[in-house]
Amino acid sequence: MEYKDAYIDTEILSNEKIGEGVYKMTVSGKFCGEPGQFFMLREENSAQFLPRPFSICDINENSISFLYLVMGCGTKAYSKLRRGDHISVLGPLGNGFKLKDYDKVAIISGGIGIAPMYYLAKKLNCKIDLYAGFRDYSYFIDELRPFVNEIKISSDLGLEGTKGTVLAIYEDKKYDQIFACGPTPMLKAIKTKIDLNKAQLSLENHMACGTGACLGCVTKTTAGLKRVCTEGPVFMSNEVLNDA
Repeated sequence: MEYKDAYIDTEILSNEKIGEGVYKMTVSGKFCGEPGQFFMLREENSAQFLPRPFSICDINENSISFLYLVMGCGTKAYSKLRRGDHISVLGPLGNGFKLKDYDKVAIISGGIGIAPMYYLAKKLNCKIDLYAGFRDYSYFIDELRPFVNEIKISSDLGLEGTKGTVLAIYEDKKYDQIFACGPTPMLKAIKTKIDLNKAQLSLENHMACGTGACLGCVTKTTAGLKRVCTEGPVFMSNEVLNDA
């Protein structure tokens, strides 16, 4: 069932810290959604007014999971929630990754951009190479291992893997498709090394409503301005302009 018209109340099953400032929240319920889509989460008892967009990390028969990074007061409040607490969710929202029959693909993530890649890798039925960039130490890599063929890691500070950004580890292996998610500077940079006609980018623009009403997440494309929340967050790489 899709909940696009109203927030629903859900019970938190777990909200565990898996890295420095990184949490995985799982809530109960029967949900649907495609890799790359997202939900808006709202904590009713929080003083924070605006909800936050979280990519789908995984969906099981009776639960949905989200991976998130504590960035400010809102996500900090979420990190304090515990099993049995409640949170409201709205979704699935947006357009996810377009999946076809591939032989070999690359998944490129930067930081918390790894969040939607678990569900994506789980849905793909092909050889997958993962290129994951982090600021310091990696997280959520072991969970992805069962689904990927090869993993390469980079870190800005050189504390794990190759020192540098994810560009330092990416190799062009004539992939059928490339799936990338991360901060805008990373996506801009990676476009210089990939086939733009065979790449899908998941943008991380800030969102206030998630439903296209506030126009706070627009990005520049070859077809003009588009709302990332409703016409994205996934776009073909050749659609998105470098200054978006």
